[in-house]
Amino acid sequence: MKLVLGQDQQELRATVRSFLAGLSPREGHRPEVYARLNGELGLSGLIIPEEYGGAGAGLTELAVVLEETGAALLPGPFLANALAAIALTQVPDKELLTAVAEGRLTATVAPLPGGSDLVTASRDGEALVDGRLAQVVNAGEADVLLAPVTRHDGVALVAIDLAGEGVTRTPLTTLDLTRSQAEVVLEGARGRVLGSPPDGIALERAWNLFSVALAAEQLGVMRASLEAIVGYAKIRVAFGRYIGSYQGVKHKLADMHCKLEQAESIVRYAAWAADESPGELPEAAALAQAYVGRACFEVARDHLLLHGGIGFTWEHDAHLYYKRAKADEVLLGPPRTHRERLADLLEL
Repeated sequence: MKLVLGQDQQELRATVRSFLAGLSPREGHRPEVYARLNGELGLSGLIIPEEYGGAGAGLTELAVVLEETGAALLPGPFLANALAAIALTQVPDKELLTAVAEGRLTATVAPLPGGSDLVTASRDGEALVDGRLAQVVNAGEADVLLAPVTRHDGVALVAIDLAGEGVTRTPLTTLDLTRSQAEVVLEGARGRVLGSPPDGIALERAWNLFSVALAAEQLGVMRASLEAIVGYAKIRVAFGRYIGSYQGVKHKLADMHCKLEQAESIVRYAAWAADESPGELPEAAALAQAYVGRACFEVARDHLLLHGGIGFTWEHDAHLYYKRAKADEVLLGPPRTHRERLADLLEL
């Protein structure tokens, strides 16, 4: 088991961090930046196999990138597109994988492995999908929606053109100002069935990989939050002393650091399991969301509180990290559901 990044992974991290250094989450989603991210760095095709035009990297490399995009609070559909790429690697489709790898198409994904009430019927060789998805991440920016649907032969993954007939997208007011969501209503929307249904096992693995990918982003949010408040504690003076010299602040920062160290070990292990030990992935993925999701929120919350009055101002970035942490914590379900899943896997 390797919990330390190799040289290539460290270089990837440095490259992505340098690219993101000049960006501000306050600027919102900028298509030209997203195009450069996928074009110059080729990140949209990072985990897509080489036969489809991707880099053929593993989840460890994707986790490195997501940690950096999380630390920068990168606005836009990068996470949604990465999750869709993960789903497509489990239920391969040459056309979609190639388009995503080349950056020509942006995809998003509905809850997996069976978290939607969509149903489908076949007519003239097409899948006609009906149903409602209350919240789909970055549905407004995406071109294609990947969603699990119920069929006569089980659960299948269907690709739906979000600009096609029978699709209605309604933007939602979200807590996280850097990541949009939309309600998607499908009324006889045309879709294409991917893979060879039933795909329950493949979608279950995709769900586990989602958990690891999201935990990597949360790790980045934790790291950036801790770095910000440590830097502030070194320069902020109260009652003639730097606030970092007060025992209450030092102890809180130490607690936050411990949570970060534990989270990093969990994420590195889960990413390693995804690439090298698939049998350990379900437990590792459940652990990642059971621990990292809550720890990320607690670190972001405390970093906001320790900033004092400035942390509560709209002009400061502290509230953006706080909101991203809370939105991420429940994106794949609240931590209690992952704890229950982990307990079931361990037969506790």
